[in-house]
Amino acid sequence: MKNIPSVNLADFLSEDPKRKQKFIKEIGEAYEEIGFVALKGHFLSDQLSENLYKEVTAFFDLPQEIKESYEIDGIGGQRGYTSFGKESAKGKKEGDLKEFWHFGQEVVGNDKLKATYPKNVLVNEIPNFNKTGMEAYKMLEKTAIYVLRALALYIGLDEKYFDNYVTNGNSILRPIHYPPIIGEPKGAVRAAAHGDINLITLLMGASASGLEVQNKKGEWIPVTALPEQLVINVGDMLERLTNNKLRSTIHRVVNPPREDWDKPRYSIPFFTHPISEMKLNCLPECITETHPKVYDDITAGEFLNERLRELGLLK
Repeated sequence: MKNIPSVNLADFLSEDPKRKQKFIKEIGEAYEEIGFVALKGHFLSDQLSENLYKEVTAFFDLPQEIKESYEIDGIGGQRGYTSFGKESAKGKKEGDLKEFWHFGQEVVGNDKLKATYPKNVLVNEIPNFNKTGMEAYKMLEKTAIYVLRALALYIGLDEKYFDNYVTNGNSILRPIHYPPIIGEPKGAVRAAAHGDINLITLLMGASASGLEVQNKKGEWIPVTALPEQLVINVGDMLERLTNNKLRSTIHRVVNPPREDWDKPRYSIPFFTHPISEMKLNCLPECITETHPKVYDDITAGEFLNERLRELGLLK
C-alpha cells in the first residue's frame, strides 16, 4: 500500500444500511492493513480549524518566559505547556524538536471523575485561546465516538461499546509547534518514529509536510490529506484491545530539506483516550486458535502511566 485510504463519515451517518456497511468495511480493512485513513464528513468546521490555528500560532509566538509560566510540574505534561525537547520517542535519547500545549477533558455530570483529572490551564494573554481549543476538542471527540462506533461493529461488538469509555475520557488535544531548525539537529528529528498510546488519534491538517507512516514492507509513506480531511490512526490501546487485529502503525515527522529549515510547522492531534478504568484485556472476538492472546491484562490508566514514564514525561 502506497497511500492511506480515504473514507467519508457521511456514509456511516446516512440512513442507508449499504452506505453504513460500506464505511464499516472500508475503515476496518484500512486499519487492519495500514492503521491510517483520511476522513472527510467529520464535525470540525473549516472555520473552527482556522480559528484554532490562529490562536495556537499566537500562543507559540509569546515570549519564552511567558510560555514557561504555563508549564506545570508533576503531572506528566497532561495540561498546559511542555517546552522544547522535553519529550522523546520510546527508546530515543534525543528529545523531539517540538514544544506543545495540552487541552484536556472538562468532565460533565461526574464530580468524582472530574476530581481525578488535572484542570485545564488558562492563558491570560490570548483571550480566545482556551475557548477555541475546547470547541475544537468537543467536535473532534464527537467525531472519534462515531469512528469508534464503526470499529465496534467491524469487530463484532455492540455499536456503542466504546461510548461510555470515551465520553468524559482522558482525551488530549495537543497543538504542536516545530520551530525553525537552527544548526545541525545531531540525530534529533521533529518527531521520532513512534506509535500513539491511545485508542485512536485524529490529526487536523498540519501547516507543512513531514508526516510519514511505515507500511507492512517497512517502507515510509508520506501522508497527504486534503484540507477538509482528518488523518485518523489506530493507537496502541486499540491494537492491544483487538489482539493486533487493528494496527497501531509506526509513524514519524521528518525534518524538512535544509532549504526549508527556516520554516516552522504546526500540527494539532487529538488523542482519544478512554476513562482510566477501562480494561484493555484482549477482546474474546479477536482471539482465535490461529491468533491466540498476545497481551497481558491491563487497564487504560496503568498502560498510560507506563508509557508516559517511557517517554520521559513522568518520573
